[in-house]
Amino acid sequence: MNLEIRQSFFDDHNAKFSPETVRSYKIALTQFFSFCNKSYTEVKPADVRAWLASMEEQGLKPRSIHLKLSALKSFYQYCLEENQLKKNPTLTVHTPKKDDTLPYYLSKRQVALLQELTRDDPRDRAIVETLYTTGVRISELLQIKLEDIKWETRQIWIRKGKGNKERFVLFTHECAERLKTYLRHRKYDSPYLFPNNRGAHLSRIFVEKRFQEFAEELGFKVVPHTMRHTFAAHLAEKNMPQSYIQELLGHVNINSTRIYTRLMEHARKKQYDRYQI
Repeated sequence: MNLEIRQSFFDDHNAKFSPETVRSYKIALTQFFSFCNKSYTEVKPADVRAWLASMEEQGLKPRSIHLKLSALKSFYQYCLEENQLKKNPTLTVHTPKKDDTLPYYLSKRQVALLQELTRDDPRDRAIVETLYTTGVRISELLQIKLEDIKWETRQIWIRKGKGNKERFVLFTHECAERLKTYLRHRKYDSPYLFPNNRGAHLSRIFVEKRFQEFAEELGFKVVPHTMRHTFAAHLAEKNMPQSYIQELLGHVNINSTRIYTRLMEHARKKQYDRYQI
C-alpha cells in the first residue's frame, strides 16, 4: 500500500520536481518507512519525531534533516489532498533550525593537489577541471553533449539545469586543453562528453565513487559538489559581482548566491589574519 501511494505521489509531481528532488525525496521516504515500519495511514506525529531524533543521533546536519522532513511533509500534504487521510501527522512537527554554516570549499592549494593527483588520467582530470571551471552541478555535467560545447567562445550550453532552466557557462583555456586531451584518448563513441562503455553518460554513482577515492588519497574531503562551492568561492574572492556568480551558477533566487558573499568576507578575513601573523 505504501509503495502504491508513493508512486502516485511521484507520478503526479513529475513535472513539478527536478530529477534531483525526485531522487532525494525517494531516498527520504524509503528511509522513513523502513524506520517506522507502519502503513502511511497509521503514522503518528511521535513516529516522525522519533525519526528526526534518530537522524540527529546519527550526526546528520540540520540542513539534511530539513530536506528529509520536507519530503515527508510534501508526501503527506499530497495524501491529504487526495483524500487518503483525514489528518496529516507531519503538521505539528516543526522543521529543525537549519545550520548557518558556510559551504565547504577547497583552497587553491587543495585544488592544485587534486589536479596533480588526476594528472595521469585524462578523463578524471577533465572532469575535475570542468566542474571547477564551470561550477556546474554533477547532474548537469553528466548531461553535457559534445554538440553543447562552443569551442571558439569557450562556452557550454547547459540545456536543462535545475528547474529546467537553461544557461551558458564559461570554461578556461586550461580546461579546453584538458578536454581536448581527454577527447583524443576517449575510448567510447557517444554523443555525451563523458560516456560509459555502453555509450550512455557516466553514472552519478561512478563519479561520486571516484571522488571518494580522491578524498582518501588526498586526506581531505572532496565530493563533486565541493567543486561547485569552490568555483563560486574563488570567484567571490576575486570580487566578481554577485549577479554574475548567480547567473553562472544558474541560481534563480539571489538569496542562494548571498552565502558566497559571506564566503568572500570570510576569505578576506583569512587573508587579513595571515598578514597579521
